Amino acid sequence: MFSKLLVANRGEIACRVMRTARALGYRTVAVYSEVDADAPHVCLADEAVAIGAPRAYLDFDALLGAARATGADALHPGYGFLSENSDFADACLAAGLVFVGPPAAAMRAMGDKAQAKRRMADAGVACAPGYLGDAQDDATLAAAARALGTPLLVKAVAGGGGRGMRLVRDLGELPEALAGARREALGAFGDATLMLERLVIGGRHIEVQVFADTQGNVVHLGERDCSTQRRRQKLVEETPSPVVNTALRARLAADAVTAARAVAYVGAGTVEFIVDAPSGAHYFLEMNTRLQVEHPVTECVTGLDLVEWQLRVAAGEALPLKQDEIRFDGHAIEIRLCAEDPVRGFAPQTGTVLHWRPEGPVRIDSGIAEGQTVGPHYDSLLAKIVAHGRDRADAIRRLRAAIEDTPLLGVANNAAFLQALLGTPEFRDATLHTGTLDDWAAQGHALLQASEPPESAWQLAAALHAPRSGFRPAALTGFGVRLRCDGAERVQHEAAEIAEHNKETHVLRWRDGAVTRKTTAAQDDAGRWHMAWGACSWAFEEAAPLGAAADQHDARRATAPVTGTVAALAVQVGDEVQLGAPLVCIEAMKMEMWQHARAAGRVSAVHVAPRDTVEAGALLIELEITPP
Repeated sequence: MFSKLLVANRGEIACRVMRTARALGYRTVAVYSEVDADAPHVCLADEAVAIGAPRAYLDFDALLGAARATGADALHPGYGFLSENSDFADACLAAGLVFVGPPAAAMRAMGDKAQAKRRMADAGVACAPGYLGDAQDDATLAAAARALGTPLLVKAVAGGGGRGMRLVRDLGELPEALAGARREALGAFGDATLMLERLVIGGRHIEVQVFADTQGNVVHLGERDCSTQRRRQKLVEETPSPVVNTALRARLAADAVTAARAVAYVGAGTVEFIVDAPSGAHYFLEMNTRLQVEHPVTECVTGLDLVEWQLRVAAGEALPLKQDEIRFDGHAIEIRLCAEDPVRGFAPQTGTVLHWRPEGPVRIDSGIAEGQTVGPHYDSLLAKIVAHGRDRADAIRRLRAAIEDTPLLGVANNAAFLQALLGTPEFRDATLHTGTLDDWAAQGHALLQASEPPESAWQLAAALHAPRSGFRPAALTGFGVRLRCDGAERVQHEAAEIAEHNKETHVLRWRDGAVTRKTTAAQDDAGRWHMAWGACSWAFEEAAPLGAAADQHDARRATAPVTGTVAALAVQVGDEVQLGAPLVCIEAMKMEMWQHARAAGRVSAVHVAPRDTVEAGALLIELEITPP
């Protein structure tokens, strides 16, 4: 038995766990880093403990100290951070805490992906061809890669969430992939051990939710389709899978339950498979020994609270339902609202939340609030929007409307891209696979191209900026106001007629001819007006009279593409570099971004060192250009 739960996490999952815990009568404790002092999960908890630097969510001593200070007798790890760290689970038990998760032995068995695959093969679960050996030298891995053939995946054996993973389309890419995967895995998990896995071309990523208790009961709660991914990280999840038939569903469920039993599993877990849709063959990928980001879609179709099940199992209770008592109703789809720009290669984005009012008929799990700063320290996930419909078409329609009705202003995000993606024939016909979005990015697909605001948006922006310029909107015909939006600039002489603008709710009504329309608009501290336009959001600023000031594409200067941390330096002062040579790598929100030389030359200055934190636009490296 336990009475007070410490949630060793942040963001939307911390809020999610606390809501269920409080509904069940448990007191809750939040922990927070120095950049999260005003975060929603801190306000939601009964008690909160400051634990230090941004990486403190990985600090055993800080977390266990917070439990001692508040008298917490149980700990829920959420997902990410230490949720799959078996040593941490052991440390919690040694400190007298109930760990709301599987036994450390099960976590160890499944935490090493190579070991897990060997164990699953022994249990009779089909596994994709790969290299699972202990030898980690480049020569051995290269030989194994030649035997497997391409395309293949380089994966960290301790990895998760797409970290420590690289796609190799050609063997010439292998050395860089090995180096990048090792570096990322060591930084994220403290373990640089790698494995290789043959890639199933056009595969669907299907996972099965399993649950087990201490009495030996194991059930499954259906499958989820997580095939819509970019760089091996999920963006859209749904249940049931639109490509799984009854026979395949039964095989997947049976293998998932077998996998859980093979490691004496307890609690919530997810067994992941790659499915070759044309043939119906499926292969074990890994088991995530924790609650998944996408668990809400399973909750929608089953009517169950998976966090409640976790807490009941952790308290020693039997599973609430047997397999034949579990019912599935309708179809549910979830999108991950992330601070990233799809047009710029899904580059991470930072900023201050100006407007976020998550309300409506769909489920929205979020961990952000207006006024909060979104920085580079953590995953880009901001919120999850989930729609439950009577069938898939119903869920798609509800979700597309919900994305448009729930604008996030102040931080660039992927809402417009996801709303458009849900309307594509490829998504509606369920022909997307795990590599589709990466293929689209390489091909310059229209969905990933920049678009300019429509004329009416410029007119509305002019009306909002006119008072700042000392004009009434009607006077713009003669004077005009110079506006800039996402690189585009113009002198705007026509302004929309604003009927009403509520500064507290940010709701704005304006007249478009005979039609009165509604949108959302909020102003930041720099005077920029951010407005929602359908699922899109635009930021308009008043430009200097002489236009844009400086050329941001000076080949002599390599600058930071986003706010982040210097992950690696490839050059030093005096080095000669060729066009396209790698210079410096910036890491932000689980993504590495290399800056390359835009001309041949000599490195004249290096302004940063590994692990330095840099702001977007900061000068990193200077070159003396070699004359052509």
